Amino acid sequence: MKNGEPDLSLSAVGESTIRRPHMGRQVDDNSFSYRHPLLPQIVILSDAVSVCVAVMAYIAWQRMYDMPELSGEFVLANIMAAGGFLLFPRNVPLLDIPDVTRFSAQLRYLLPPMLFGAAVFCTVLLLLSWPMGAALGRGGEWLVFVAIMLAAERIVGTYLLHTDAIARRLACRVAIIGAGPQAHRMAARINTRMQRTFRLIGLFDDGGGKVDGTVEDLVVRAREEGIDAVIMNFSPDEGGQQHVMDELWRLRGMLADVYVVPTLMTDDCHGWPVERFGPFSLTVLQRRPLSEWDMMQKRAFDITVGTLLLVALSPVLIVVAVAIKLDSRGPVLFCQPRQGYNNLYFNVFKFRSMYTDMADRDAARQTSRTDPRVTRVGRWIRRLSIDELPQLFNVLRGEMSLVGPRPHAPQTRAGGQLLHEAMEEYVARHRVQPGITGWAQINGSRGELVTRDDLCRRVVLDLEYIRAWSIWLDIKIIFLTVKREIFSRNAF
Repeated sequence: MKNGEPDLSLSAVGESTIRRPHMGRQVDDNSFSYRHPLLPQIVILSDAVSVCVAVMAYIAWQRMYDMPELSGEFVLANIMAAGGFLLFPRNVPLLDIPDVTRFSAQLRYLLPPMLFGAAVFCTVLLLLSWPMGAALGRGGEWLVFVAIMLAAERIVGTYLLHTDAIARRLACRVAIIGAGPQAHRMAARINTRMQRTFRLIGLFDDGGGKVDGTVEDLVVRAREEGIDAVIMNFSPDEGGQQHVMDELWRLRGMLADVYVVPTLMTDDCHGWPVERFGPFSLTVLQRRPLSEWDMMQKRAFDITVGTLLLVALSPVLIVVAVAIKLDSRGPVLFCQPRQGYNNLYFNVFKFRSMYTDMADRDAARQTSRTDPRVTRVGRWIRRLSIDELPQLFNVLRGEMSLVGPRPHAPQTRAGGQLLHEAMEEYVARHRVQPGITGWAQINGSRGELVTRDDLCRRVVLDLEYIRAWSIWLDIKIIFLTVKREIFSRNAF
C-alpha cells in the first residue's frame, strides 16, 4: 500500500487468477483499452461485408477490362480467397477501444488475413493449372481491391468512432460505491486520465459526504440512464466483506457488472474471478445475464419471427376481434400496466376477455377458473391462450420478447403479499425482457399465483432460463409452447 491506498496491482491478487479481456498495452492511463461487448462483432461483420464488396468489384472490373468471359476457376479463386480471409483467426484484442482507431493496431489486425486470402487465391489458381505469373498477378490485384475497400471502411469507422455521440455511447459507464479517500482517488483517476474509454457516472454512498447520492439513487439512475459497471471501493472499517455482500444483494436487479476492490474480499474469496478493469484489478461479483451482442441477436430474432407470426396469424386475429365485438360491449383490446425489463413499466396488449365494467386494470384480483367476469368468448380465447397474441405488437415495439419471464401487473399478489415482497429474488427476473411465453410456462408453472410456493417455483424456472439463455433455447421454448401449452389445463 501507498499513503493508505489499496494495492490494486497484479501482484496483490495473484497473476494466475486474473482474466484480462479489457486490458491493452500500458503506456499511460489512456492506453488502457476497453472491450465493448458489441463493437468487435460489428467490426468483424463490417469487414466481411467490405471483403465481399471488394470481391464483387474485382470480378466486375476483370469482366469489363480484362476477361469478358470469366472462367469458373477465377470465380472459384475469389470465393475461396474471401472465405480464407473470413476464416482466418482474429486478434480480437486489437478491436478494443481505443486500439480500433489506431492505424498501427488495425494494420496488424487486417494484414495477416489479407495476405492469407491472397495466398489462398494464388494457390487455387496454381492448383487449377494457371501459370505462375498470371496467378501471382491476379492475387496481387485481389489484394489491392480488398486493401482499398478495408481502408475505406476503417477511415469511415474511425471518423464515426471519434464523433462525440458515438464515443460517449461506447465508453464504459462506471459508478463507484464509496465515499472514502480510496473511492475519491479512483474517481479522480477515471475523470482526469481515462476519459477515452471510461465515463464516471458518480460516487454513491448511504453515509453521506461528497457523493452524488445514495445506493438507492444509484439503482434508480441505472434504471433511467443505464450503467455498465459498479465498483465497490469503500473503507474496510465500514463492514468489510459482509458489507460487500449486503450491497451486492441490493444491486441484484441492476443491469450492470458489479466489481469490488480485492482488499475488501477477505474470507473464502478464492473462487471469485479477478479481472483487469482499465488500470485496476477487481474482483467480479455479478455479470449482466445477456451481453449487448446477445441482446442484439435476441432482438433480431424477435423482430423476424414476430413479424412472420403476425402476418401468418392475422386471419385468426381478425376473427377473434370480430367475435369479441359481437359477444359483449367494449373495446377489442385490453391494456394493462406491467413491470418489465430493468423494472420499467409498459402497457401490455391483450384481447379483452372480461366484461368491460368488470375489467381489473390493476390486477388487484387474479383471474380464477370460474371467474364470473370472463365473457363467453373470453373463456375460450383464454383457454387456448389466444388472448395473448396481441402481445406480438409489444414485441415489435421493443417492450417484450417472444420468450422470457412473464410480466406481472404491479398489484399481483401471492400468499397475500406483493410479489417482490413475497420473494426477494423476484426482481432478478427483470434483468431480461419479459416474454409472451417462457421456460416456466412450458414447465407447467402458469395460471394463478395462489401461494408463495407457486411464486417460488416460477421464479426459480425464470432464473434458470436467464442463466441458460441462447437463441436455440428460445426456439425450443416456442415449439414446446405450441405443443404443450395452447391446450394447457392451467389456462383459464
